[in-house]
Amino acid sequence: MPLVGTGTLVSAAAAQRCGLGAFNIIQLEHITAIVAGAEQAGTPVILQISENTVRFHRALRPLAAAVLAAAEAARVPISVHLDHATSPELVDEAITVGVPSVMYDASTLPYDENVAATAALVERCHRHGMWVEAELGEVGGKDGVHAPGARTDPEEAAVFAAATGVDGLVVAVGTSHAMLVREAVTDFSLISALRDAVPVPLVLHGSSGVCDADLMKAVASAMTKINMATHLNAAFTGSVRSALETHATSVDPRHHLKAGREAMAQETLRLLRLLRQVPAEASA
Repeated sequence: MPLVGTGTLVSAAAAQRCGLGAFNIIQLEHITAIVAGAEQAGTPVILQISENTVRFHRALRPLAAAVLAAAEAARVPISVHLDHATSPELVDEAITVGVPSVMYDASTLPYDENVAATAALVERCHRHGMWVEAELGEVGGKDGVHAPGARTDPEEAAVFAAATGVDGLVVAVGTSHAMLVREAVTDFSLISALRDAVPVPLVLHGSSGVCDADLMKAVASAMTKINMATHLNAAFTGSVRSALETHATSVDPRHHLKAGREAMAQETLRLLRLLRQVPAEASA
């Protein structure tokens, strides 16, 4: 199936009032696991490449080529996204290699500088048909930089969206990046206020720390794009660890990586099905 633009998938999810999974990849096994889970679920997904992952691989182009090829070969609609990019030069490279969307993160800058930097990048990306997500409110936990207690002000968010021209907005509503336990206290009343104030789809970062019931409620309250990395990494790593114990004498990494890939695919399947469900009481 041809690669689908992120904007197309986000708009469809918003219209259907369901969640769109956006899951980060690190290696080829992550890519094939997420694609397999999405195909089993029969639902779209976004494959995300973070700037940290680009640093890990020391290059964007080879990794992007693998992700884009996997998206093209998939049996369900898939888009590819550059996540938490802080370097405009990296965004320019993503445009060159055909990545259809980016999350530009200038959230550590003072507000006025964030607006100016984001607006300039949005203008450049839009010339190339690239969908752009940005962050306001400093979602907690990213590399120890962001304030965990930060909350996005709805009025400021509306002004920011208008001033920058972003297509999607990451907002701080109580979640935090890299949580290993699903105990985040999500501010649903704030999500509703942001929904009423902001004219673009809302994006939830730090979703690994949100329990199933609250993920469903967040979607019902108007969160559309649901980013996740740590929770899926935990599923992958836990199964690899068990496989290493089971195949203690094996030096063939396929024995271990296969277990991680299968566990991640099953959790991808479960999460994507969950994000399509909105309980009546949650949307009331």
